[in-house]
Amino acid sequence: MSMKTVLFILTNSATIGPNSRATGYFFPEVAHPVEVFEQAGIAVEFASPLGGTPPEDGYDANDPAQLAFRNSLAIRRMARSRKLSEVDVLDYDAIFFPGGLGPMVDIAVDPEVKRAIARAWDAGKIVSAVCHGPAAFLGVTLGDGTPLLRGRKLTSFSNEEEANYAQADVPFQLEDALRAEGAEHTSTAPWQAQVVVDGRLITGQNPASGAGMAAAVVQALTAEAA
Repeated sequence: MSMKTVLFILTNSATIGPNSRATGYFFPEVAHPVEVFEQAGIAVEFASPLGGTPPEDGYDANDPAQLAFRNSLAIRRMARSRKLSEVDVLDYDAIFFPGGLGPMVDIAVDPEVKRAIARAWDAGKIVSAVCHGPAAFLGVTLGDGTPLLRGRKLTSFSNEEEANYAQADVPFQLEDALRAEGAEHTSTAPWQAQVVVDGRLITGQNPASGAGMAAAVVQALTAEAA
């Protein structure tokens, strides 16, 4: 069995909203999946709409996984993320969108992101996201003309969570937007781990769900290889 590779697609947006709140990707939502993938022998690579170093938010040095990622070779590679338009998602076994508020600015509307997701999905790849990362799936139309989200089960950062976090900063309510495109959205209590697997679509609700989502991706990739 050859080594599997997951492509992380990250935000380039460092601010959001009318008050220019500082943001980026949410650090644990990269660090925890990287830890899970690396322990499973799965390689990780990084892309972003503009390439280069993605802005970060929410780093906690008291979390061993975050501290390890801060000092890893992976974060060095991430600082030179590839420009998404120059990457072919078919070179990877899965794609993953971490959260943070940044994705609500660029990943949610970027045409290259939409193309990459449709291309990956239509080719039978695993498509995954956590927290605000599922904003990537909005407006994705598959090769057969249907919306990716229609009738699919998933989770994301919930309305209830957003109300106490970034209500004044986000351009729209992610949960509502996903539902509006036909997704069957479920969530658990705020800030508690929840992972939803619907075939090749794997999503986690919030920062607590990153490791579990990555574990589900590992399970799916292992099943493919069996």
